[in-house]
Amino acid sequence: MEDVDFFDRAGPFSLAEIAEWIGGDVEAQFGSRMIADVAALILAGPQQISFYDNPRYAADLAETGAGACLINARNAAAVPSHVAAIRVADPARAFNEVVRRFYPGALHPVPIWDDAPHGNGIHPSAVIEPGAVIEPGAIVGVEAHVGRGTRILAGTVLGRRVRVGRDCSIGPRASLQHCLIGDRVIIHAGASIGQDGFGYAMGASGHAKIPQIGRVVIQNDVEIGANCAIDRGALRDTVIGEGTKIDNLVQIGHNVVIGRHCVIVAQVGIAGSATIGDFVAIGGQAGIMPHVVVGDFAQIATLSAVKDDLAPNGRYGGVPARPAREWLKEVAALQRVARREMARQRSAEGAEKDGRKRDQG
Repeated sequence: MEDVDFFDRAGPFSLAEIAEWIGGDVEAQFGSRMIADVAALILAGPQQISFYDNPRYAADLAETGAGACLINARNAAAVPSHVAAIRVADPARAFNEVVRRFYPGALHPVPIWDDAPHGNGIHPSAVIEPGAVIEPGAIVGVEAHVGRGTRILAGTVLGRRVRVGRDCSIGPRASLQHCLIGDRVIIHAGASIGQDGFGYAMGASGHAKIPQIGRVVIQNDVEIGANCAIDRGALRDTVIGEGTKIDNLVQIGHNVVIGRHCVIVAQVGIAGSATIGDFVAIGGQAGIMPHVVVGDFAQIATLSAVKDDLAPNGRYGGVPARPAREWLKEVAALQRVARREMARQRSAEGAEKDGRKRDQG
């Protein structure tokens, strides 16, 4: 799939400049090192800066190829020798400031059009392949691309540089921003794809918005139900794997990766940075917590709450989700306890009633 940048980037900047922005401490030998971009630890290269503030990502820190890393003093010794450590009190909040400097335009929705739409709503720079149909009322933004045989239904908006593959059906009234769509994808009415992820650096003085500079990548043969919301990634992509089918009213947070041929039923919520394997089935109104990993072929029952990683091939249910056999045994045990307690109460009430009758006689 084509590599597309949706945001204009400032820079490059020296590490000395970056350290000054955030009140950080960097060794003099690294001060002149130039940084061109930001990235997640595991993806960063020598001209990119990242941050570390969670032991869950210790392995990523050890293996990172980043040119620099924001880190607090107590963890600084873990930074590899080729990486410039910038010591700060709050790495996540400091990194937020760095991202803002590189991507000032990512703090607000990016305009679809350079000026007011005119004519048929297709921007002159957009590419519409032969055989594609753009219905009346649809908007196709700056440098967007629509593949052969695709139909964009009335009221749909394709944002700046969005790519839609061939033989797709989009809308009506869908909104696509910062996303790359494969071939034969169906997106139903009202779906919103590629908007900001829900990310804030929280603090006593208020909550600073974290720019979300990733994308949404939807692979071939995916179907997305009405009024679903799929947030773009913060630093990396939100990915929906080939052949996955998503029901109506599903929320998918930033950085989520969903594997191939999954089935996700209505009103499921998948929180940021969760990873769902291939051929996973998730029942309606289930919730997946952040950073959880669900293994291939797992099945999750309706109304379950997944707070821990789930092994492949298992069946799970309950709050919190656990192996289905264990969960069902617990439910049955509770039912037995409840029945015994109800029988005891009825017996006590009957004895009390009989006693009142004898007293009255």
